[in-house]
Amino acid sequence: MSIQQPHEAMTDTDQERELDRLRLPEEARAVVLARARPLPIERVPLPEAGWRVLAEGLVATEDHPPFAAATMDGFAVVANDASPWREVIGAQMAGYVTDVEVTAGTAVRITTGAPLPRGADAVVRVEATEPAEDHVIIHQEVVTSGENIRPVGADLRRGERLLAAGTVLGPAELGLIAGLGLTPVPVRRRARVSVLSTGDELVEPGQPVGPGQIRDSNRFSLVVALQREGAEVVWSGKAPDERAALRRLLVERIAASDVVVTSGGVSMGELDLVKALLGELATVHFRRVFMKPGKPLNFATAGPDGGVLLFGLPGNPVSALVSFELFIRPALTSMAGRADIDRPFVPVTLAHDTPPTDRIEYQRATVRADPDGRLVARTTGGQASSRLASFVGANALLVIPPRAEPYRAGERVDALLLAPPLGPEQTPA
Repeated sequence: MSIQQPHEAMTDTDQERELDRLRLPEEARAVVLARARPLPIERVPLPEAGWRVLAEGLVATEDHPPFAAATMDGFAVVANDASPWREVIGAQMAGYVTDVEVTAGTAVRITTGAPLPRGADAVVRVEATEPAEDHVIIHQEVVTSGENIRPVGADLRRGERLLAAGTVLGPAELGLIAGLGLTPVPVRRRARVSVLSTGDELVEPGQPVGPGQIRDSNRFSLVVALQREGAEVVWSGKAPDERAALRRLLVERIAASDVVVTSGGVSMGELDLVKALLGELATVHFRRVFMKPGKPLNFATAGPDGGVLLFGLPGNPVSALVSFELFIRPALTSMAGRADIDRPFVPVTLAHDTPPTDRIEYQRATVRADPDGRLVARTTGGQASSRLASFVGANALLVIPPRAEPYRAGERVDALLLAPPLGPEQTPA
């Protein structure tokens, strides 16, 4: 019988090596999603529920419509009455019930959506009649029972499943909820996110640029990307390249946020302070990903229960947005409880040669269907991580695996779709 030796404790050096180990993108994504906890449920008034994520499945609490209703303007009649002449004994409009009963030889004027009067079992559309003051002549030879009537529960039956948890509440979904009176609406709370740009070289877009300075673009790109995913940006601003001030700001933002996103300060430079401060203030899970662009990506968790997610993104604008798509967006959708966490991956055919790469490369591209229905991809030009224009018009990220030889036109690769493919003649938005 063998005796297992206890594992030696991991040294600080071993831990640093593990944090700096290059993670495959799918491994890094799994680490992030494992720590993206569902946000609390809140119940909000119907006008505030648009584009929120439903937190609980809903079932119909009543039949819809709750009464048999006319689907045309016309006359409510008894279908098997063969006489074309009918006495008009009243009018039934939408919104109330007229106390009349339709019998053979009589009819009631009725409007679309109005409840069917007692005794009637069909509606003859007004175009098939010749109305007079106190009677109507019906020119339709055959009237069928149930004609132009929407029966009770035709749209939804009581107890029928209406919407599943995880559904994004768009116009149709919100209309269904409103039509059945299911308010307030149970939704996941929006993620509270803080966005920090770091670097003394950054100036605000409206300010003049001095020697060695650039305008801050990352913060604004990231805020829009976050808002598109339903996040509530509770703070955004520029952080100083000064350790104590940056530390205070990070502590404050961690306490007030579900997610903190920084850009810059995570590489190997002397003033890459975010990387060091994350090690002090949070539990770091990885620092590098085997991808291009976006290799120096730091991910950590903080807070009393480790529920605050911290993403230290690279400073190059394309690196920041690619990292957002691959890691932050899935985390937000998971926290919101959405059913559709992932964007679709589809195989595409390269329209041109692509240089070799030593890491998994995510190239910005336009994917369109050719006349035969084949999806063909063309990059948006130069793929430098500083060239934010490469994202303009892109509807996909091509996933180019590492290899020593170039990829040739006609080869197939996978693409992460950011938007639907274009048609053969369609131009990018």
